[in-house]
Amino acid sequence: MADSYTGADLFTDALESYGVNYVFGNPGTTELPIMDAISRSDLEYRLGLHEDIAVGMAGGYAQRRRYHAHHDDSITPVGVANLHIAPGLAHGLGNLYAAKIAGAPLVVTAGNHSTDFRHEEPILSGDLVDMADQFCKWSDEVLDVSALPTMLRRAFRIAMTPPTGPVFLGLPLDVMLEETDAEPERLGPIPNAGSGDPSQLEHAADLLADAEDPVMVVGDHVARSGADAVAAAVELAEATGARVHGEILSCEVDFPTDHEQWVSYLPTSESLAAMLMDTDTIMFAGCSTNTTLTRHEEALVDPDTTCIHLSDDAWQVGKNQPADAAVIGDPGLVLQGLTERVRGKLSDDIVADRLEAVAEVKETVESQMAGYGEADGDDPRSSKAELVDAMERVAGDAAIVDEGVTSKYAMLTRWDLAPEQYMSNKGGGLGYGLPAAVGAAVAEEQREDPRDVVGFIGDGSYQYYPHSIYSAARYDLDLTVVISDNRNYRILKDNTLHLMGGEEDDYEFVGMDFEPAVDLVKNAESHGARAERIETPDGIEGALEDALTREGPDVLDVLVQD
Repeated sequence: MADSYTGADLFTDALESYGVNYVFGNPGTTELPIMDAISRSDLEYRLGLHEDIAVGMAGGYAQRRRYHAHHDDSITPVGVANLHIAPGLAHGLGNLYAAKIAGAPLVVTAGNHSTDFRHEEPILSGDLVDMADQFCKWSDEVLDVSALPTMLRRAFRIAMTPPTGPVFLGLPLDVMLEETDAEPERLGPIPNAGSGDPSQLEHAADLLADAEDPVMVVGDHVARSGADAVAAAVELAEATGARVHGEILSCEVDFPTDHEQWVSYLPTSESLAAMLMDTDTIMFAGCSTNTTLTRHEEALVDPDTTCIHLSDDAWQVGKNQPADAAVIGDPGLVLQGLTERVRGKLSDDIVADRLEAVAEVKETVESQMAGYGEADGDDPRSSKAELVDAMERVAGDAAIVDEGVTSKYAMLTRWDLAPEQYMSNKGGGLGYGLPAAVGAAVAEEQREDPRDVVGFIGDGSYQYYPHSIYSAARYDLDLTVVISDNRNYRILKDNTLHLMGGEEDDYEFVGMDFEPAVDLVKNAESHGARAERIETPDGIEGALEDALTREGPDVLDVLVQD
């Protein structure tokens, strides 16, 4: 045990002073001073059996904890991950990317070789700062212990300042071992993005008032701004009579889906998305992923459409369409400001006429989407619709962490999800959902009245990091994982038909089927969870009810039709 006060001690003290409770990681030799300091602190270490699991857990924790912070200013909604030098950081880049796209406030660190030893190019060497830079708001390395307090304070502030996201700090071995008499610097208040340019707000209000058929497309930056921002979106929609959609690849609840003006999430289909955005005036509120998976042949939004953009992220404003009104600010505050300005500009009759038009579109879209996820034929396995419906009946109020991929859309079209209930893998790369569900369960156990956490994971996604379950079992987390198991990469088959045309029988689909099937039940049990395979729809509800009543991790492998 060290008698001196070192950089590693300062690191753990700073984390504690900033309200951090957990460090997620997978340790190595260059991290040993930090591991020793953690052992003498009040911090709790959460081991992941792979660095990308550690980053995913930290990301899911941060996203879930951010919801809690919207209601409690004392909470610091930051996930902290500590990785092992160049290969460990490389392992974690997949979920660092996922955290970037999700806007998860993370401080990711990695040990590094001592600064006076690198010229010998020792094993595990690499440029950590450049490796992480493209996926971070800021990436740097602490080269002297005297800089550590300032750089740590800066890292937390950058991660939490809108638009939120990950930062990276390299922590060389010699810096962590160096003695110091420095102390952590106070964090200070984190500002919001402001209420927006008044002249642009007034211009946007005029455009909404003059519109013939206004459409609001709400994105996940609205949910990140808080439940009050979602409520502000509702107020503006009601004041303007606008039709409301969620952006393409929405991964949080940005508008109540049981509201009469809510129509749908925009699909990834070019033709359908363009049809729903075919109007004279669109407001894009807090959007970031509103485009198709592969290139589209025509513009998704007509060049003559009047576009209003608002976001806390300046990069997103006017990015893919010209912005006729552009407002940079906190989405909730901007939406409130627009509502205040637009109310005096519209008569009740105009709003009523708009609402009639919304109802007509809503009826048409709902009729087209009514059968999504349902299946035909004599296949005894559950359809995706049956699985989602059973989950909603049993776990309607649970916190959902989703990486169901093709099953996701059955959930989004059939389940009236509430604000702060749902988060999904916005980055698209597989392997975030299961670790993020574990991290969300860690966040929930900190609450006095914890919410059930259900991970809704496709079998292809689950097999990226099945050993995430070990962490849930090791720390006795109350987590239920439902695997939507069709035993193939269905999304790739669908995309093959979309890109190249034809029918399924025209293709062999190389590398897209799990034959022989992986025994996911035995796999989950080997990592310490209770597990069960469910082969028919009538077994889903009872198994899920039992899992939710038990403490600890449960895995339900539900066989589903394509």
